[in-house]
Amino acid sequence: MGGVTPPEYPPAPWDMVGQLWLSLFRVRDVPGHADGVHGAAFVSYEPGSPLTYSELLVARLVRSPEHDRRVSISDIWVDSPASMRGGRELWAIPKGLCDFTLDTSHTGPLSRTEWSATLERRPIAAARFTDVSKAAVRLPFRGGTWQPGIAETGHEDRTATLRGSAKMLPCRGAWEFGADGPLAWLRGARQLASFRMAGFRMSFG
Repeated sequence: MGGVTPPEYPPAPWDMVGQLWLSLFRVRDVPGHADGVHGAAFVSYEPGSPLTYSELLVARLVRSPEHDRRVSISDIWVDSPASMRGGRELWAIPKGLCDFTLDTSHTGPLSRTEWSATLERRPIAAARFTDVSKAAVRLPFRGGTWQPGIAETGHEDRTATLRGSAKMLPCRGAWEFGADGPLAWLRGARQLASFRMAGFRMSFG
């Protein structure tokens, strides 16, 4: 019997387009999690990207071994096996798989968006956002990630650079985290601010 062919993913860098909704949370005195500001985001990678999928992630700023400031992703799920494999093997990003729902409506420049993510029918997180980011001026952004090694990278650390542009503005965001889900540790965190990146164009890798 032949083995199962693993899902293919594109070579780095990945040139992605889509939408992102981000909220910042202050975490204090949570066992197993660093004090400080953590960002939780839902992302929709849309047609025009080499892979199209939904994503939920939690990350925070860290100082890498090279002493520069980068984002490190601690928790992340997608609904694309190819994205999961590529994220793990290329950049040590510990992607898992889950299910998503996404609903967006528009009234003029106003957008209302609802997201949910579930793992084996258990809620991970749900969020609601209201924004007018599509009316914003497109601005450039850049950054980078640093990830500690995992099995798929032979336990070697990996870095990646991201750069692109988006229509970015603050927005209203409200989150709920499943009481028995993997992000339950964020339930008591103070939400600081929320932002929307509409129509982003990004190179990652």
